[in-house]
Amino acid sequence: MTAARTEQDAPAGAVTKVVIPVAGLGTRFLPATKATPKEMLPVVDKPAIQYVVEEAVAAGLSDVLLVTGRNKDAIENHFDRAWELEKALEQKGDQERLRRVMKSQILGDIHYVRQGDPRGLGHAVLCGALHVGAEPFAVMLGDDLIDPRDPLLPHMLDVQKRYGGSVIALIEVDPAFAHMYGCASVEPAEDDVVRVTDLVEKPEPGTAPSNLAVIGRYVLHPAIFDVLRRTEPGRGGEIQLTDALKTLAGMPAEQGGGVHAVVFRGRRYDTGDRLDYLRTTVSLASERSDLGKEFRAFLREFVAQLPPEVEDD
Repeated sequence: MTAARTEQDAPAGAVTKVVIPVAGLGTRFLPATKATPKEMLPVVDKPAIQYVVEEAVAAGLSDVLLVTGRNKDAIENHFDRAWELEKALEQKGDQERLRRVMKSQILGDIHYVRQGDPRGLGHAVLCGALHVGAEPFAVMLGDDLIDPRDPLLPHMLDVQKRYGGSVIALIEVDPAFAHMYGCASVEPAEDDVVRVTDLVEKPEPGTAPSNLAVIGRYVLHPAIFDVLRRTEPGRGGEIQLTDALKTLAGMPAEQGGGVHAVVFRGRRYDTGDRLDYLRTTVSLASERSDLGKEFRAFLREFVAQLPPEVEDD
């Protein structure tokens, strides 16, 4: 594919590579994901994975590695040419749909590697070691969509450039739900940037070190690969990226250690379960210039006609 931006075009020392794990089974969305990757489920009229790749490329990360698994061929097909479809649209003179179809294949330089055994997020990141090499890189998870009006990755890349080491993204969550996330202990650094002193993956209820939860955006020092190779399986019997980051947070800077975080307060959409997926679709559809006005009118009318809620006994 033709890259939107190549490493030769990037400034010296700039982060240009991103690893996006897409090997999960998507069991929360069964039976829809029995034969369709969850990353290909549409959010309005675009698969979720395309939003993530578009975000990466907009931040200058044009070298994209998708860590795939079995039955993920649809993802590769989506970012490949569709000659028959393109020809049919061209013959019909449907230039708008042709443009939208072709966009996914010119986003960046997209590569693929198979994870093989499903051994956790840390293992999925480790699968990218050969491609990434000895340079900082980003990791993006497909369950988190970040609104382009609140760019997060460019800020994280800037923080990594200034502080070195690794950078993660945190959000404030209700303490009652902190046990559902990886949570961080932090010290102030500057404005919305903090220094991470500890990380716990899905702590037991009531034991979280803070209400600051890790979300699916990372800029990592390549030292993470050696740490992951030494990391024993943790929660769920999987190699946890959070555990490796905890180790990095306690390592000296000259060894690639140190972890900072951006506390993100912008618009984020979660597609990780059915209810959040529906919320995301409705939110994004409501704001579309081509759909929003009519869709919002429909929602108002639909909600107004709903019967009063029946309280549980």
